[in-house]
Amino acid sequence: MSRPSQQIDALLIASGMALLPETGCAGLSVRKLTEHAGVNLGMFHYHFKSKDNFIRAVLQRLYEAMFTDLQVQADSGADAVSALQAAFTVLGAFARANRKLLFMLVSEALRGEALPLQFLRENLPRHLAIIVRLVQRGQAEGRIVPVPVPQLLPFLAGGIVGPILAGGAIERQGTLAPELAGLAQLALLSEQALAQRIELALRAIAVQP
Repeated sequence: MSRPSQQIDALLIASGMALLPETGCAGLSVRKLTEHAGVNLGMFHYHFKSKDNFIRAVLQRLYEAMFTDLQVQADSGADAVSALQAAFTVLGAFARANRKLLFMLVSEALRGEALPLQFLRENLPRHLAIIVRLVQRGQAEGRIVPVPVPQLLPFLAGGIVGPILAGGAIERQGTLAPELAGLAQLALLSEQALAQRIELALRAIAVQP
């Protein structure tokens, strides 16, 4: 049976995951967070000490769950191209599920907000390193074109994940007519569209037989 303190911790984290995509880091109110979680304000300070500590904990928990799955797919023993396809499927699914939060983080980082900027600086290189390793392995296997990896990365990321961030921005602004918003959802954010973009991007960098 879980200790009460662990249950309170989990309640706060769950509320943080629900609220942060709407408020961003700067706009999160500790009082509204504790009200949402049904937790005493004093217990928040007991567990996390400060809002910044809490936000770091929420963001890192989300990221680590994705990163663990990413490592499993990258080390699955499949050939490099198949592992790369699986890795981008993990990254794309994470971006789809958390697109509102990612849009807020990138927006705040571009404005110079310290906490999201630090989070992105610390974690972005981690999953990029896995993608780089898989691309290099694919090149060594003769399956991927021998183009400098720094040139391939923006192409892959922009073609696969970029539309998800664009779709998240469109969703947040809510400026499209319902029928156009539905088309954007299908073309940019659906699971099928993501799978198609991954297939097209990998086909584009594959060595032709």
